[in-house]
Amino acid sequence: MGRQVLSMQRIDKRFTGVHALRQVDFDLDAGEIHALVGENGAGKSTLMKVLIGITPRDSGEIHYLGRAFNPRDPKHALEMGIGIIHQELNMMDHLTVAENIFIGRESTRLGGVLLDKRGQNRRAAELLARLKMDIDPAEPLGRLTVGRQQMVEIAKAVSHSLRILILDEPTAALTDTEIDELFAIMRDLAAKGGGMVHISHRLDEVHRIAHRGTVLRDGE
Repeated sequence: MGRQVLSMQRIDKRFTGVHALRQVDFDLDAGEIHALVGENGAGKSTLMKVLIGITPRDSGEIHYLGRAFNPRDPKHALEMGIGIIHQELNMMDHLTVAENIFIGRESTRLGGVLLDKRGQNRRAAELLARLKMDIDPAEPLGRLTVGRQQMVEIAKAVSHSLRILILDEPTAALTDTEIDELFAIMRDLAAKGGGMVHISHRLDEVHRIAHRGTVLRDGE
């Protein structure tokens, strides 16, 4: 593992009637898969929502790549190299794999007048091959299994040149084979220097995939 890429210190967050996070510390190194573990309602997702700008923190500090970090929203966090794969996938079944990966960043030709589907499929194929994903970029997403759709969403996130990838309960709807494939991809990304946060409540997975673990209970 490499140098520290993220440090969250004394993060505190209250909602009406609920103290969701109580002075929580969390850090992540380059090349590390860090498990964030706890029961439902422990504060795992809330902490990561603070990191990507969905939920503003009440107090505490975030340092990313050695500098103070104050995310405005998930788009800002993504632009800075921090992405998240939510438990509920956010993809479009009627579009192809390549179209989903590059939505909003489509390949064009003739000065941007026409879509370049062939070029876009080629870009997607190169990305998928680099991630060792055996997926046809021209396949409609809706024809893929949930596990394969999740891999496409990971490819989409990685296409933004991420430094940190957050996976929120990524194995919840996967078969054992798909979990094995997912973990292989995660190990490969970590070996290339990416930092990953694996949110889970399954301790057997933590032992299989994580370098370190942080346990949250009742926001602490």
